[in-house]
Amino acid sequence: MTGSANERIAILIVAAGRGHRAGGGLPKQYRKLGGQTVLARTVSRFQSSGLDLSIRCAIHPDDAALYRQAVAGLPPLGEPVLGGATRQHSVLNGLRAFSPERPNKILIHDAARPFVSTAVIEAVIGAIAGRTGAIAASPVVDTLKRGAAGGLIAQTVDRDGLWAAQTPQGFAYDAILAAHERAMDEAVEVTDDAAIAEWAGLPMVLVESGRDNVKLTSERDFAEAEDLIMRRETALPDIRTGHGYDVHAFEPGSAVILGGIAIPHDKKLKGHSDADVALHTITDALYGALGDGDIGQHFPPSDPQWKGVASDVFLKHAVRRLSERGGHVGNIDVTIICEEPKIGPHRERMRASIAEIMDVALDRISVKATTTERLGFTGRSEGIAATATATIVLPGSNGADASWESTDT
Repeated sequence: MTGSANERIAILIVAAGRGHRAGGGLPKQYRKLGGQTVLARTVSRFQSSGLDLSIRCAIHPDDAALYRQAVAGLPPLGEPVLGGATRQHSVLNGLRAFSPERPNKILIHDAARPFVSTAVIEAVIGAIAGRTGAIAASPVVDTLKRGAAGGLIAQTVDRDGLWAAQTPQGFAYDAILAAHERAMDEAVEVTDDAAIAEWAGLPMVLVESGRDNVKLTSERDFAEAEDLIMRRETALPDIRTGHGYDVHAFEPGSAVILGGIAIPHDKKLKGHSDADVALHTITDALYGALGDGDIGQHFPPSDPQWKGVASDVFLKHAVRRLSERGGHVGNIDVTIICEEPKIGPHRERMRASIAEIMDVALDRISVKATTTERLGFTGRSEGIAATATATIVLPGSNGADASWESTDT
C-alpha cells in the first residue's frame, strides 16, 4: 500500500549535474540509452507506475533545450526547476517549487537511475510515516577494504549492517523542506538528502532495493546498461495455453449462475460454491497455463469458508496470480455444453460479465454453446459441462537473466 487516496505525492528528479565522467559529450542524463535519453527513461519509470504523482525535474540553467528535447513525447510534467551550484542547492530549489502544491510526501530521485522499479517506488512511499523518511538501499555484499598510500590495504572493513544508499529517498514534505532550509542557513553540506534528514534528527528507514537500481556514472555503466536493455527488450514473450473442464449437476432451484450472471430456470447447479461451471473452467484454464495447480487446490471444497461463495472470487484470484508474475490475458474461449437453458440469448451479458471480472477487453472473451445431441448426462438435461482455453502472455525470456547482476564480469 502507498498511502491514502487523498495523499499528495511529489517527485523531484534531480537532473542538474554535469555528469561528464560518463563521456558521450553530453551531461549523462541527456545521453541516449536504448534509443531514449536517460532522463526520459527515468521519468517514464514514475509515470508508468500507476500512482498519482506530481513530477518536476531540477535542471541546469544551460540545459533548457536539452531538457525539452528529452521529455518531448512524454505525458506533461510540472515546470522544470533551475538547479543551483551544488546538488544540495538544486534539491532545495526543487523543494521550494513544490510549495504551492503542499504535497504530503516527496520522493527525491537521481535522474541517472533509470531502472528503479515500481515496487521500490511504492515501498519507499509506503515507509514514510509522520516525520520518518525512507530510502532505497542495497545491502553491501562485497568484502570492503580501506586503502592506503601506494595502493596498499590498510584495513578490512566489517560490512555487517552496511548498506549502499540509493534513490528514491522519501520524506514528509514539510520536514525535509525545513531540514534543507536549516542546512542552507547553517552552511551544512552533505552528499545526499537522507544525510540532511539524519542531521536534522529525522528518523530514516532502509527499504531494500536491488542492483538494477544502479546510478549510471562511468562509460562502462552505460555499456552494461545498453546490454541490459537489449536483452530485456528483445526477449521473446512467453505465450502459454491452459485448458479447463468442469461439470455440475442440476438440482431444484430458480436460476442457473453462468459466467457470473443469473439465468432464470426451473433448476440451479449443485455445488459447494455457487457452482458457476463457466467461471470454474476458466479459472482452471488460467491455473493450468500458469502451472499453478487447480481450483480445488486453491479453494478446497472441504473448506466451509467457500460454501456458497460467488465464483468470481476464484477467477479474480487466478487473474491476480497471473498479474503477480507480470503477465496478462491474451484470450479466453469457453464453451458451455447443455440442452438447457438456452445460452444464446444471454451470451453477450456473459461475455461482458467475464470481461469485467477479469478486467480485460471484451474482445478477449469468447463464449460459445453447444449440445450433445441428447446424448449423455448433458443430453438428458442432468447438468451442464463447460470447457475453456486460456491463452496468457508472461514476460519474455531469451535464455539470459536480464538483470544488472548478469552483466557483471
